[in-house]
Amino acid sequence: MPPASLDLSQPPLVTLIAGPTASGKSALALKMARETDAVIINADSQQLYADLRVLTARPSVEEETLADHRLYGVADAAEAWSVGRWSRAALALLDDLQAETRPAILVGGTGLYFTALTRGLADIPPVPQAVREAVEADYAIQGEPAFRARLAGIDADAAGAIEQGDRQRLVRAMSVHAASGRSLSEWKAQTRPLLAPGAWAGLVIEPDRSRLYDNCDRRVDLMMEQGALDEVRVLAARGLSPTLPAMKAVGVRELADHLRGATTRDEAVGALKQATRNYAKRQLTWFRNQTPDWSRVEN
Repeated sequence: MPPASLDLSQPPLVTLIAGPTASGKSALALKMARETDAVIINADSQQLYADLRVLTARPSVEEETLADHRLYGVADAAEAWSVGRWSRAALALLDDLQAETRPAILVGGTGLYFTALTRGLADIPPVPQAVREAVEADYAIQGEPAFRARLAGIDADAAGAIEQGDRQRLVRAMSVHAASGRSLSEWKAQTRPLLAPGAWAGLVIEPDRSRLYDNCDRRVDLMMEQGALDEVRVLAARGLSPTLPAMKAVGVRELADHLRGATTRDEAVGALKQATRNYAKRQLTWFRNQTPDWSRVEN
């Protein structure tokens, strides 16, 4: 079930800072936190994992001493944190901070985390594995155009909102209807925000795309200098399931391919830069579409 809504209609104000990777979110959050004595709360699904400090560009140990940082590196890579679990942890922190009258800054690039806070989580019942497998088989047989058209007859809003090529979300929407008899959009329509309206201010960092891509490339170079390859080597040695969120972090597959001899180091770095730019582009698109009423900063 989704966590209960937290009434933050009284001060302190909660600030949400969102944006793509390598856009300067963490630096801005740190600056604001030092000026206001705010607590910085992680809203990035990959920075939760202790195993991925370098590859996810988590705040450094030095930066963490300059302001109070929470929910960074709190999970082991063998765990699978959901948006619901993160929301419960974040709201518990916000509840404590409200009692202390301390402001909070939630910063990250995971759009669903911000959606949960500002729009709510749908209490959708779990989809049985057999149902999902059957829907997956239908998709494989029908192909995306026919499958999407079929979904549109059941859930037009979902079919229209899901991007081309997003097989996972198309199958998810169809599976929810098959399992529950109700469309995914119906379930979502019954949600309520976890933060009270008017209790928060949202800010999206939206850099010029060419500058953002340059930042992405420089970040990858810095990651390699800081030991990203060793970080992935240690993670790969654990033999964890590739379906775990930490194993799906940008860069894990690219660098693991190099470590097993499938690519050269230069090829791996090139692939990681491309994957990082692609990820940043998807984040830019998501925040433009989903947070049109938030303030914008080019940074």
